[in-house]
Amino acid sequence: MAGQRRLGRPTDHRKAMLRNLVTSLLDKGKIVTTVTRAKEARSLAEKMITLSKRGDLHSRRLVLAFVNDETVVKNLFDNIAPKYKDREGGYTRIVRIGPRRGDAAEMVILELV
Repeated sequence: MAGQRRLGRPTDHRKAMLRNLVTSLLDKGKIVTTVTRAKEARSLAEKMITLSKRGDLHSRRLVLAFVNDETVVKNLFDNIAPKYKDREGGYTRIVRIGPRRGDAAEMVILELV
């Protein structure tokens, strides 16, 4: 798993939330979330993209074990990974968009470069 942030959640909830964030990011191309969630999801998403750049069966199974949706994995291996074949890292970008209206949490857009 990724870093040390607990995000105020129990372990199983936190892992499921991060898996869903990464799946949504790879599916849609960008998501809106809080800063700390985006920083955790960023590292996991970059690991998934790096694995998919290898393109072998073992890396596909590793990605399938983490990403929830098979169509997202197919899209990742067929479309997203070839786009980044010459890039060594830094596949995502975090853009701050200001505080959330309800609780003033700092919101960001996490997007693929």
